[in-house]
Amino acid sequence: MVISDKLQALAAEAEVALREKFDYFDKISFENTKRVLNAFSEERVAEAMFAGSCGYGYDDRGRDTLDRIYAKVFNKEAALVRHTLISGTHTLSTGLFGLLRPGDTLLSVTGKPYDTLDEVIGIKDDGNNNGSLKDFGIIYKQIDLTADGKIDINKVVETLKQETVKVVYIQRSKGYLDRPTLSVAEMNELYRAVKEVSDSYVFIDNCYGEFVETSEPDADVIAGSLIKNPGGGMAETGGYLAGSAKAIELISYRLTSVGIGSEAGCTLNTLKSMYKGFFYAPHTVAQALKTAAFAAYIFEKLGFYTNPKWNDDRYDIIQAIHMMDGDKLCAFCRGIQAGSPVDAFVTPEPWDMPGYSDAVIMAAGTFTQGASIELSADGPMKEPYIAYFQGGLTYESGKLGILYAASQVLN
Repeated sequence: MVISDKLQALAAEAEVALREKFDYFDKISFENTKRVLNAFSEERVAEAMFAGSCGYGYDDRGRDTLDRIYAKVFNKEAALVRHTLISGTHTLSTGLFGLLRPGDTLLSVTGKPYDTLDEVIGIKDDGNNNGSLKDFGIIYKQIDLTADGKIDINKVVETLKQETVKVVYIQRSKGYLDRPTLSVAEMNELYRAVKEVSDSYVFIDNCYGEFVETSEPDADVIAGSLIKNPGGGMAETGGYLAGSAKAIELISYRLTSVGIGSEAGCTLNTLKSMYKGFFYAPHTVAQALKTAAFAAYIFEKLGFYTNPKWNDDRYDIIQAIHMMDGDKLCAFCRGIQAGSPVDAFVTPEPWDMPGYSDAVIMAAGTFTQGASIELSADGPMKEPYIAYFQGGLTYESGKLGILYAASQVLN
């Protein structure tokens, strides 16, 4: 694909304007790398831990050590890091079913969660008793964000004073909503407010936010996918949950069974990539942040509305661009696909993807299927036709992908 002289000049302009931002992302990466390296050293990571286990997986040192490393880096009491958690949705679902019991209330304080949780919670209920939280008698309520995209802490506190809530649920990233991503400071403020009036579990969907700041949010549970930020582009599957020892123990009983919990579960040949990915993760996240900021600059100069803006603070790796036209959204995704190392020859088309309420177009020429820490893009085929993209294993490849996408949109 040919990149026009106009776009090449705009790219050079963008990199001059973004120099301070890029330096800042590198500083965050350095601090987070230091935390990860210290945890590896303190836990005495050795090559023997990469061997994995089979069968029941009793006494798997590599598995147990990786759990402690995640807990240490994320400043939590305990963690579960497992290749058997197949996606972010599966990880979140496992956590919620582990904590909630019939008659309990789940309160989402960031509005409706991401589309793939609709069926898990029972928001989208087909009446077939399919095993959702609703089927198990769990009550779902939500508090929408304020007009400026903030958590309505006063309303949350008043709700907790008036009724018993088992889990307060926070989604850090925007999902398919056009709202700001929450900062660690905002989530910590809510956590403190909840604990002053309630013993509810605070549960955070931390997807896309790991290692964007120099700390992770305070919570009873944070959860995410290893084919997003913490896998560093190396882990080929898996998820993690980290939090209080009590909460993680309950979730471990859902992951395996009561009485077994986290003490069993073989790792086969997955551990080396999970260790290596977590070590790479701070640097890889910085590459994704540079790619996102670069894209925001390019498309703002081309006349598109972006969220966040190129010079805004960033709290996750997701960049939203309002294409305002279905054909332009499809063109953007074609450009991202063409700039990918795998399946660059494929043309993305909208389709009715399982778990989504609208037809969705997705571009993902990734080494690991569905890995959104690698450059990928998607968006629902509805107004205002927002392209959501994230990732980029290297800034150089991410930059090329964005320029290819811009070329397709302009043409």
